[in-house]
Amino acid sequence: MFIAIGILLIIIGVVLIWFHIPYSPTKKSFSEDIEALKKSNHLEEQGQIFKAEDFSHLPHVVQEYLKNCGYIGTHQMSYLKMEYYDVDFAQGKKGPKLKIDYTQYDFVSEPCRMALIDSSMFGVPFEGYDYYENGVGGMKGVIAKGITLFDQKGSDMDKACLATYLAECMFAPSILLQDYIAFEEISDYEVKATISYKGQTVSGIFTFNEQYEYISFKTKDRAVANNDGTMEYIPWTAQCGEYKISDNGIKYPTKFKAIWNYPDEDFVYFDGTISEVSYEE
Repeated sequence: MFIAIGILLIIIGVVLIWFHIPYSPTKKSFSEDIEALKKSNHLEEQGQIFKAEDFSHLPHVVQEYLKNCGYIGTHQMSYLKMEYYDVDFAQGKKGPKLKIDYTQYDFVSEPCRMALIDSSMFGVPFEGYDYYENGVGGMKGVIAKGITLFDQKGSDMDKACLATYLAECMFAPSILLQDYIAFEEISDYEVKATISYKGQTVSGIFTFNEQYEYISFKTKDRAVANNDGTMEYIPWTAQCGEYKISDNGIKYPTKFKAIWNYPDEDFVYFDGTISEVSYEE
């Protein structure tokens, strides 16, 4: 009996060590994918400076946003990196609520987005990997660094990931100059954006305030994954605010929310503070 207890204690010790070391297969896969994408996603315009005339074909409010936020005169970028810490995150209306760290990359030459969730559930590591590359999107959840909880794929997920990429395009103005995206002026402070890639097309409405700050993006082209694995198209809103001028002179929002607009209520499932924004120029 003492031998069995000893073996059990050893197993528990090994598991606890595994949980607490920095390494994980998911993080390793994410890092390797990002490094490969950095090497393969370079623009001919890389290193060039944004000029006001580069955006003269876009709606007036978008041009004013870019001027107001300080992008004119900065270098064009081949990718965007955004980091969040201690985000309030909920996995569905009835799902667990977590505090997560969230790191995302948006690449420019082709629509491509990768994001890593780092968290824990009852002391057990939980990691999520959202991806969209070559027209294929998905969301994978892993617990205890090796047990897959879910791995959502399919055409609805492809479109959902492309819609998320579209919502973030204002933070990487090089995207606004690509052939796969188009804009239509709706009012003085609203524009419709449409992105088409690999046979998929999604659109949404960007809204700006009187200071020409991007404050929301709304789309009906993003599906939510239900608990039974089915996908349901629910209006989706991204909100950002509390803009501040960063060390590089660009004005960014510091707050970001992602919201499902259900018929009976708005469900905020992502509520975070943007900790850092960086680019490859």
